[in-house]
Amino acid sequence: MEITYLGHSSFKIKTKAATVVTDPFAPEMTGFKFPKTEAEIVTVSHQHKDHNNVAGVGGQPFVVSIPGEYEVKGISIFGYPSFHDSQSGRERGPNNIYVFEAEDLRLAHLGDLGVLPAAEVMEEISGVDVLMVPVGGIFTLGPKEAAELVSKIEPLIVLPMHYKQPGISQESFGKLAEVKDFLTELGTEEAERLEKLSISKSKLPEETKVIVLERKS
Repeated sequence: MEITYLGHSSFKIKTKAATVVTDPFAPEMTGFKFPKTEAEIVTVSHQHKDHNNVAGVGGQPFVVSIPGEYEVKGISIFGYPSFHDSQSGRERGPNNIYVFEAEDLRLAHLGDLGVLPAAEVMEEISGVDVLMVPVGGIFTLGPKEAAELVSKIEPLIVLPMHYKQPGISQESFGKLAEVKDFLTELGTEEAERLEKLSISKSKLPEETKVIVLERKS
């Protein structure tokens, strides 16, 4: 399995059977160019323009945008409800968490999670192999909350997302925290930086490891 970072909260997950794109974004809102890409599956955590640009993904993908269980091209997808804020969605609405199972791996994409998930959802995502977690705050969990969640879920690989980085729209996201703030909260100043993550069940680390993927331009 290969995972590349398209920017913001969007990743491309490529298995032998199919490709998934998470939360494709509208360039005019994020400030990033959305890379030309095709997929068999697109997941949308919520209906905000920086997460629901399905039209930006080629290949006529199957779109998952609500909680439920799905089986597409050998990939199992489980969608769980959560909230975009700490006010039970009254401020920014609902958010979907997705767990992917493929090639003997379990991955979780938390979308724009704004508060710790319900206990029954936490049980479903605990111990995943790969966790894609927002860390920038303001609209999502901040560095401290994200670090606390990582300690509860205990994934083997953590992929931070939705944080301030060069090129991001200052108007929309200029107040987000940087990824280094999340690393500090985790008690580590450094993280491995990769252009692409290639993983298999046999090559997973024994303890939690943070990997910062470079955004594909």
